[in-house]
Amino acid sequence: MAPAERQATKAAGTETTRVRTWASRSAPLLIPAATAAALGLWGIKRQGSMWRDESVTYQVAHRSLSDIGSLLGNIDAVHGLYYLIMHGVFALWDGGLMALRAPSVIATVVAAAGVGALGRRLKGTRAGVLAGSAYPTIPMVQHFAQEGRSYALVSATVVWACYVFVRCIDNGSIRRWAAYTSLVVVAGWLHEFAILVLVAHAATLLVVGATRPAKQVWLIYAAASTVAVVPLAVVSVGQSDEQLGWLGGPALAMWLQFFAVSAAGLAMSCYGARATAARSTSPTARWALPSVALPLLVLPGGLLLTVSLLKPWYVDRYVLYSMAGLALLMGSAMDRLLSSVLSRSTRVRITACCLAAASLAALLPWALLIRSPESRKDDTVAVAKAVEAYAHRGDAVLFMPARRREWLLSAPAVYREIDDLALDITPAESGTLQGVERTAATIRSRMLHEDRIISLSDSVGQPLDPFPEEVVKRQTLKEHFERCARKKVHGAQISVYARPGQCD
Repeated sequence: MAPAERQATKAAGTETTRVRTWASRSAPLLIPAATAAALGLWGIKRQGSMWRDESVTYQVAHRSLSDIGSLLGNIDAVHGLYYLIMHGVFALWDGGLMALRAPSVIATVVAAAGVGALGRRLKGTRAGVLAGSAYPTIPMVQHFAQEGRSYALVSATVVWACYVFVRCIDNGSIRRWAAYTSLVVVAGWLHEFAILVLVAHAATLLVVGATRPAKQVWLIYAAASTVAVVPLAVVSVGQSDEQLGWLGGPALAMWLQFFAVSAAGLAMSCYGARATAARSTSPTARWALPSVALPLLVLPGGLLLTVSLLKPWYVDRYVLYSMAGLALLMGSAMDRLLSSVLSRSTRVRITACCLAAASLAALLPWALLIRSPESRKDDTVAVAKAVEAYAHRGDAVLFMPARRREWLLSAPAVYREIDDLALDITPAESGTLQGVERTAATIRSRMLHEDRIISLSDSVGQPLDPFPEEVVKRQTLKEHFERCARKKVHGAQISVYARPGQCD
């Protein structure tokens, strides 16, 4: 072979190697990101519905910065950074439901790419692709990928904090440790319970047998992260009675769900750890994947559940980021299963394909439900439309309880046409979410001056608030009015009351 030909062959081989290297590095990020984007954009408007928690985000983000600051001093400080981000989003693009949910979709895309990168580093390219692609298919992840709340953003930040953490274990530098600390702090300010990821990382350091200097360095940066989040924790704990007063202790169903998911993760950990075909780019070797993933899956939720026996704080979405641990274990198990299937007969391969198709078919009903209005507790858009159909300009309206005022706050065109009988100080002026209501005596007096009242209340069977203002609303309607009509909307009911004999 002539020297020129040898040189050309060598160059072609080098280029092929570069392409393969690029594909190996980018596939675990790009394929999961594309999967997450497709699932996130599918049905993102949820048939034009919006539930009350999203309504809070929408109307708070549309307040001025000074009004947001006043609110955070009274309640919802835990979501303060997220509200500021959403304020900026709506300032740039007031795109309704798309603008409300787009940041969560983007965050899920980023998180899926992070899971893929983490899986590749701990187990290999194929495991990374499978883990990252599995993450956005988890029903809980799909649910919050299309919700205008902070949890998807928290998850994305925590996932990349985990990735940088693994890099720091391998070869920590001041720059990497600073990046790790910054990500943990941002996650903590997006939601303070994100700081529980440090418990998972402490367990990982113990299991992988990290050197004493590495543990000491981690402890310094973990302490710095915790200190940086303490101001938010102090303020939000002071607000917890009002903000989390609706929570009870963890029910049996919560414990069963937690143990079932943890057991599944443990089983996949044991199965996937036996794989021999995958290659790892991390000096911590293949067995480190369950050492990172299993603590992430189990410890934050388990610790929060345990604390909730004394102080009810547990809600599964507060530790949504633990699903990244489940996805990593799923990717590891699927990697081993795929290696086993590829090395066997055609019949085994066909059977495996059929099982995979059946699994996807089983997930389809969940995916469809998640994208329907019925997947949330209520639908503020439907409530606003019902009120618009029933109410005349200037009609008296009661919210029963007062916190259901949220149903109309994100529909100002409807809300400003009615007379809110009980409201004394608006939400923005009072620095609250639903405003300040008048005294019970004043509410009763105003009701008795009306001939027709429209009430917005929870569905039948929901507990009734014992506060004097709520009791007087119910008693006055019962004693001095009769119900003329009632319309049930998802999670709510709108009733029209009039003086006896005046329904027509």
